[in-house]
Amino acid sequence: MESFFEVAQSWEFELALSLCLLEREVVGPGWRRPGTGLAVRVRRDERSGLWDAVGDDGRARLRETAETADEATALVQEAFGVEGWRPQPPPPPGWHRFTLIHSPVDGGSGSGDPRYEAVRAQPPRGCVPDDVGGRFGLRCERPGGRLLDAVAETCAEIRREHGLLMADLGVEKVGEWSADGTDGWGAEIVGQLLLMAAERGPKLGYSVADMTRFLRTAAGAGGT
Repeated sequence: MESFFEVAQSWEFELALSLCLLEREVVGPGWRRPGTGLAVRVRRDERSGLWDAVGDDGRARLRETAETADEATALVQEAFGVEGWRPQPPPPPGWHRFTLIHSPVDGGSGSGDPRYEAVRAQPPRGCVPDDVGGRFGLRCERPGGRLLDAVAETCAEIRREHGLLMADLGVEKVGEWSADGTDGWGAEIVGQLLLMAAERGPKLGYSVADMTRFLRTAAGAGGT
């Protein structure tokens, strides 16, 4: 009986490996799957330097060419009736782009809650209301010396005008890290952690002053 299970496990492994290799051979490198039913493969033409994108939804196959992989992919998506995604140009110097979400730790209602009507009608300047995964959010482009300065001022305005603590920057994997300066992805992760602490600490009996003192004591005055 033991040998039977050993053979079965070996066969199962070989089958899974064969299926994986078959998928890799059929799909090939460079395939993107931006939407259900649509696969887009991109390839750079070494002679022209242009990018070719070929889309296939199981019924039709279309090809587009552009100067970048993202643009070629977006053209194919649009040809299939799917909204094409293009990276936004960077904001002007001294401005920062970020997303704030009202996602209370104790749950709460979805983006259609009546308490969001006021901020929807009068969002902070430079912010646009949006539904972010079923939660109320704001897509913002705001001025500030650094990213966290802009985030803090925006959060303060929303809390002052509408009584909402926007304690979520949309960072899901807070354990990730990127040493890309004061205005990059790493700064967004730090901002996410600080906003989470600002919301959760008081629920446990810790004031903002308590948490500030904790940081100063634990990290030291220099924070190094």
